[in-house]
Amino acid sequence: MSQPILHYHPLSSYCQKVCIAANALGVTLDKRLLNLGDPDERAAFLALWPIGKMPVLVDAGRTVVESTILIEHLQLHHAAPGRRLIPEDAGSALDVRLWDRLLDQYVMTPMQKCTDDLLRPEGQKDPLGHSRAKDALALAYGLIDERLQGREWLAGPSFSLADCAAAPALFYAFTYVQLAPQHAQLAAYFERLLAHPAVAAAIDEARPFFRYYPGRAGLAARFLPTES
Repeated sequence: MSQPILHYHPLSSYCQKVCIAANALGVTLDKRLLNLGDPDERAAFLALWPIGKMPVLVDAGRTVVESTILIEHLQLHHAAPGRRLIPEDAGSALDVRLWDRLLDQYVMTPMQKCTDDLLRPEGQKDPLGHSRAKDALALAYGLIDERLQGREWLAGPSFSLADCAAAPALFYAFTYVQLAPQHAQLAAYFERLLAHPAVAAAIDEARPFFRYYPGRAGLAARFLPTES
C-alpha cells in the first residue's frame, strides 16, 4: 500500500497539527513541501484544492482536506494497532472534538490574525483587530487553564486530537501574548506538550524555518534554529 501524500509546510500551524497526529498514530506520510511562491507549484496545488489552504492529503486518489477531518481519516485508515486520538466511546469522543474546535476557533484563529497583521504593509495595519485578537487569546488562556485543573491532557486521560490542536496553536500564540503568572496549569501543560515525542518531532522539523516566522521576535531562544 502506498503512503498517503501530505502537501504541507512545516511552519504552518495546521500542518503541524496533522504531523503531530500522524506521529502519534504511527502513520508514515509521503510529505511534499509546498512552495506557494512558485507559480507552477501554486497552480498545481490550486488544481488539487481550489480553496488553497494547506495541509491537503491525497490517499489512494482521494483528496482529504481540513486538518481535523484529515486526522480522523488517518486514524480510520492508517493508524498503527492500538493507536487512537479520538476515543471509541461516543461521549468521550464528543469532548475531544469539542476541545479541538475550541482550540482552532479561539486560539488558532486569533493567533493567525496577529500573524496576518504583521504581514500587512505599513499604512494597512489593523491595530484594533490586532488588539482584539490578543484579548481573545488572553481570554482563551484563562478558559484552558481552568479546564486543566487536575488534568494531564486537555480532553481525557490520554493524549488526543485536542492536544494535537493545542500544541501548535499555543506555541505560536505565546509569541504574541505571554502567559500570565496565574496560568500555572496552562504553563505546565505546555511543557508536557513539548515533551511529548509527537510534538517534539514536529517542532524539530519546523525549527529550520522559524527564521521566516513573522512573529519570531516572540520565540523563546530554545526554539530558535542553531546557526551553522
